[in-house]
Amino acid sequence: MQLLFFLILAAAAIAGALGVVLSKKPVYSALSLLVNFAVVAVLFITLQAQFVAVVQIIVYAGAIVVLFLFVIMLIGGDLPGVAIRPRGRAVAAVVAALAGVLALAGLGYAVIAGSPAAMSGAVPGNGSVQAIGEALFTTYLLPFELASVLLLVAMVGAVALARKDNT
Repeated sequence: MQLLFFLILAAAAIAGALGVVLSKKPVYSALSLLVNFAVVAVLFITLQAQFVAVVQIIVYAGAIVVLFLFVIMLIGGDLPGVAIRPRGRAVAAVVAALAGVLALAGLGYAVIAGSPAAMSGAVPGNGSVQAIGEALFTTYLLPFELASVLLLVAMVGAVALARKDNT
């Protein structure tokens, strides 16, 4: 059953990637990229890497795709002469309904089958938020703080370079 679930997710990820490359409209490419990022996050969840899945959704699906859509709309994302025909809308509705049914089936499987580790309250693995937080604030505390200071210096330097002199 896990193999079937993985194959469905893999097919959805490949379909999303193909949608990014093959779509004629940039907005549709960005939305296909969003689908691809969401499917990859679900794959991370199946690998018991919850933290990476949440970061995938927040950073990539949240910030990067919104940035892409903002840039597309800023430079004029619609291509002239390309219009959605009524037949295209019907096909899109069927594809959307099929995707919704597959998403609900996957969610139902995840709820019914569940992960044995999640149900038993076992000690979190390497991909959990608790394990990453422990490692970050114990073993890797000095590199974490040095990276934050480096980012702060870079931000102050960028502001200093961008500032106009009023003298």
